[in-house]
Amino acid sequence: MDPLVDMFNRIRNALAVGKEQVEVPYSMMKLDIAKILERLGFVKSVDSKGRKVKRTIEIVLKYHDKEPAIGGLRKISKQGNRVYASALKLFRIKKRNAVAIFSTSKGIMTDGEAREQKIGGEVLCEVWG
Repeated sequence: MDPLVDMFNRIRNALAVGKEQVEVPYSMMKLDIAKILERLGFVKSVDSKGRKVKRTIEIVLKYHDKEPAIGGLRKISKQGNRVYASALKLFRIKKRNAVAIFSTSKGIMTDGEAREQKIGGEVLCEVWG
């Protein structure tokens, strides 16, 4: 299974039952995506715990009047079907309050940041509130 899909499923499941936090296995890509979600206000906080093999990422979820701040998460680029966007034709999202997350040569960033820096890359996922 794709590690990002696993992370999104864990977040989705925790939101469905109203959990306050969720732990996911550590990877740099997951940590970068979680930090972007924190910066955009979709989650309260992100922290990496443990050492070496037992390292995890603890994500504290955010709610507004018992409704989750994250409306949905969707993986765009999959293992069998990679989706890339050039700097000129960056991925456009049709939903309001949504953001696409890209993996670029300068790191993982949102669609707005990639548009600002005029670089393209692989479209990893989209998140909306």
